[in-house]
Amino acid sequence: MLDLPRARNRMVDVQIARRGINDSHILEAMRRVPREVFVDPGFEEFAYEDSPLPISEGQTISQPYIVARMIEAAELKPGETVLDVGAGSGYAAAVASQIAERVFAIERHHTLGESARKRLRELGYDNIDLRIGDGTKGWPEAAPFDVILVAAGGPEVPRALKEQLTIGGRLVIPVGLDEWSQTLRKLTRTSETDFETEDLGSVMFVPLIGEQGWADESGRPVTAAREQTLPDMIADAAEPLPGSDDPAFGELFGRFADRRVVLLGEASHGTSDFYSARAAITRHLVEKHGFTIVAVEADWPDAAEIDRYVRHGQARPGSDPPFQRFPTWMWRNTDVDSFIGWMRQYNGRVEPERRVGFYGLDIYNMSGSIAAVLDYLDEIDPQSAAIARERYGCLTPWQKEPSSYGRAVLTAGYRRCEDAVVAQCRDLLNRRLDYAARDGKDYFDAAQNARLVAAAERYYRTMYYGGPESWNLRDTHMFETLCRILETGGPDAKAVVWAHNSHIGDARYTDMGVVRGELNIGQLCRQRFHKETVLIGFSTHAGTVAAAADWDGEMQIMDVRHSHHDSYERLCHEAAIPRFLLDFDRHELLSQRLTEPRLERFIGVIYRPETEVLSHYAEASLARQFDAFVWFDETSALTPLGAEHAKPGVPDTYPFGL
Repeated sequence: MLDLPRARNRMVDVQIARRGINDSHILEAMRRVPREVFVDPGFEEFAYEDSPLPISEGQTISQPYIVARMIEAAELKPGETVLDVGAGSGYAAAVASQIAERVFAIERHHTLGESARKRLRELGYDNIDLRIGDGTKGWPEAAPFDVILVAAGGPEVPRALKEQLTIGGRLVIPVGLDEWSQTLRKLTRTSETDFETEDLGSVMFVPLIGEQGWADESGRPVTAAREQTLPDMIADAAEPLPGSDDPAFGELFGRFADRRVVLLGEASHGTSDFYSARAAITRHLVEKHGFTIVAVEADWPDAAEIDRYVRHGQARPGSDPPFQRFPTWMWRNTDVDSFIGWMRQYNGRVEPERRVGFYGLDIYNMSGSIAAVLDYLDEIDPQSAAIARERYGCLTPWQKEPSSYGRAVLTAGYRRCEDAVVAQCRDLLNRRLDYAARDGKDYFDAAQNARLVAAAERYYRTMYYGGPESWNLRDTHMFETLCRILETGGPDAKAVVWAHNSHIGDARYTDMGVVRGELNIGQLCRQRFHKETVLIGFSTHAGTVAAAADWDGEMQIMDVRHSHHDSYERLCHEAAIPRFLLDFDRHELLSQRLTEPRLERFIGVIYRPETEVLSHYAEASLARQFDAFVWFDETSALTPLGAEHAKPGVPDTYPFGL
C-alpha cells in the first residue's frame, strides 16, 4: 500500500529542499497539501514524482519543483493576496493558500474549473476564490494583487496583469514568441509606470490562451506545446547511429577528440552492444586522433597482463590468466577479446612510443596486487621482498575472499595492517630513483600495485562501517590511478575510460551524490579537467543481459524488463529511433528539459528483475549527469569466452588462458 504522507515528505526533502528552495513557508505548505488529490484518477502513485502529470482538457499539473520555484521567485509572504492564472487542477492555488491571506484563481476550461472548485471546497481551502474565464484579463474587481502567478506561456506579459499588480508587487510568467519554448520572467512593479524585469531561465508550459495571449485563431495550432512532447524533442535532436561495425559510427564521436579524457559508460556490465560501441569509438579516437590510453573498470594486475599482450610483451612466468575472479564474463568475453586483438594488431603497425596501453583502474584484486609487488621485489631487491612478505602477511587469510577482512577487522587486531601496507607503499615509492633507472615501466607497474594494496585494505575495512566511504575510496583510487597514467604518458597523453554509468556520470546530479553523499570518477574528472573531459552515458529499453542473481553466483542470460514508464529510458524508447546519439551541448532547450529529475536504470553484474524498481533505478538529472547520451533501444547479452573461442597458433595461456 502506498505511504503517501511519506512520499510527500520525501518529495519536499529531495526534490524541493535539496535543489535550493529553502523558504520554510513553501516547504511546509507543500508538506500539507496532498498532491495525490489533484491528479487524475489512476495517477495517484505518481503524484510525488518530480514531473508534470496530465489532467483533462489536454492540460498538465506542473511538477512540484516548478510550483515551488515560481512561488519562491514571487517572494510570497504571509498576509499577501495572490492571483493564480491557469489554475488547472487547483494544486498551485492550494499551495499558495497555505501562505497567502487570499488566493484568486482563474481557469479557462469549464470542466477543469468546476472540478478544481469542488476539490478545493472539499479540502476546506476556504481562502481561495475560483472563477472560469479568460485569465489574460486578470480579475479587476479583486485587484490589486501582491503576487500574480501564471502557469501558461504567452507571447508577452498581458497588460491587464501588469496593471493589476500593487506597487512592489511581483508577477511570475513564462514568456516566449514560440508557443512551446519560453523564458520564466519575473516582473516587479516599482511605480505606476515602471517595472523591473528578471529572467529566470528556460521553461516549457502550455500556451496562455486569451485576449492578451495566444488566440485560438492563430496561424499555428494552439496545441503546439502539447504536441511537442519530450519524446518528440528527443527525436528531433537525436543523431541516428549506424551499426558499431560501420566506420561512420566512430566518426560521429570525433567531435570529442579535443578532450584529454573521454569517459564511455554502460548501463549494465553484461550487454554486448555497449562493449562493441565503446570499442568502435575508441578505435576511431586512437587511429584518427592520437589517443594512447585505454583505462577500464578492471583490476590493475589483470589489465597489466592484457597490456603486455597488446604491446607485444611477454607474459610473466607462472602468472595466472587474467580475470579469473567473479564476474569473469565482464572482461573475458568475445567483444573484449576482439578489441584487444585489434589493439595488438594496431600496436604492431606503429612505433613503440605510439602504442596504446590497456590499464585497470579498479581496487578489488588485492591478492593479485600483492603478488605483483612481491614478484617485482624478488627480482629487483630480495631483501625488500622479504620485508614486504612479513608486512603483507597479516592480510594473507583474506586474499582469496578479501571482503571477509572488513568483518574481521572490527573484532581483532588487524587494524595494524593499514600502517604496514602504507609503509610498504612508501618504501617502494622512496626507492623510485634507483628502481626507475633500471626499468621505468616495471617500476610504475609495481608502484601502482603497492598503492592498490594500501587502498584495497582501507576499502575492504570501510565497507563494513556502512555509508559512502568505501565507494568514495574506490572511485577516488580509480581517479588517482587515471591521473598517474596520464602523468606518465606526458602532457599530450589522452585517455578513453570504460566504466559503468554509475562511475562516469557526474554523481552530483544523481541520488548517489544528492542523497548518499557519494562521488565518482566522472565528477572528479570534471572538477580536475573541466572542459578537457566529456562524460558519455549509454542505455537501453529492453533485450537480454549477462548477469548473476547474487554475488559469486552463476552467470545467466536474463531478459531485461521494458523500461519504467517514468524513466529517461522510456522517453528515449518513445522517440522511436533504434540507435542514436544525443549531444546535450547542441540542444539547449532539450537539455533544460532533461535536467528534470527522473528515474534512470543501473544494472551491474547483479540483476534482479523481480525487484527492478527498488534494486536498479535511481533518480538522476540526465543532461547534467552526462555531456552526451548513446541509446540502443534493444540490446543483446555479451558472450563469455570459452574453449571454442581459442585461436589456432596462439598459446592457450595468453592472454586469457582459454
